[in-house]
Amino acid sequence: MVSEYDFWLLDLDGTLVDVEWSYTREVFDRVGERIDYEFTDAQADIVWSGLTGSRDRQLREWGIDPTTFWEAFHDEEDPLVRAEQTYLHEDAEFVGDLDEPVGLVTHCQEFLAEPVLANVDIADWFDTILCCTEQTGWKPDPTPVEQVMADLEVAKNGHKGVLAGDGANDVGAAWNAGLDAIHVERVGHDRRGRCVLGDYRVESFDELF
Repeated sequence: MVSEYDFWLLDLDGTLVDVEWSYTREVFDRVGERIDYEFTDAQADIVWSGLTGSRDRQLREWGIDPTTFWEAFHDEEDPLVRAEQTYLHEDAEFVGDLDEPVGLVTHCQEFLAEPVLANVDIADWFDTILCCTEQTGWKPDPTPVEQVMADLEVAKNGHKGVLAGDGANDVGAAWNAGLDAIHVERVGHDRRGRCVLGDYRVESFDELF
């Protein structure tokens, strides 16, 4: 199926790379101390992996102001420590061999994404990289996806593309931008608590070949 697409877009965290649980737990402990909230392991997992979709909506359901949370969260994240504890999924290595244009569309902020990409040595896999912001919009909004397509010069000119990610927001962004969607289920349906639909639903990219 790889040959049927003229270009590929990919998410980063949870799709191509993941971080050791110990790092996630430590960050949520420190954030909890700052905002006076004790996160359970399940809550930390839900927010880190975006298991319930919109992280902001989930935070509000727990009575946490998203702006306050994210300010504390980004202050407590150490880019170099995170990069050191990030690992590349072996089945994602096919991306480095793609001949088609490849773009990265991630919610990971630039100050974190750059050292992560450098640590796992995959920055040169991508022809363009976009770290979403309030200005670009957030998946499932198609705007950041469309911006990457424009950067790759594959927008609205008959090229057929696909976006691969680990969350419902990635699938929504793909469909909203008129692309096929690959959902790679890294955490399992039981842990997520639901199934995420996509044009392709796999537990490993190896299933696509």
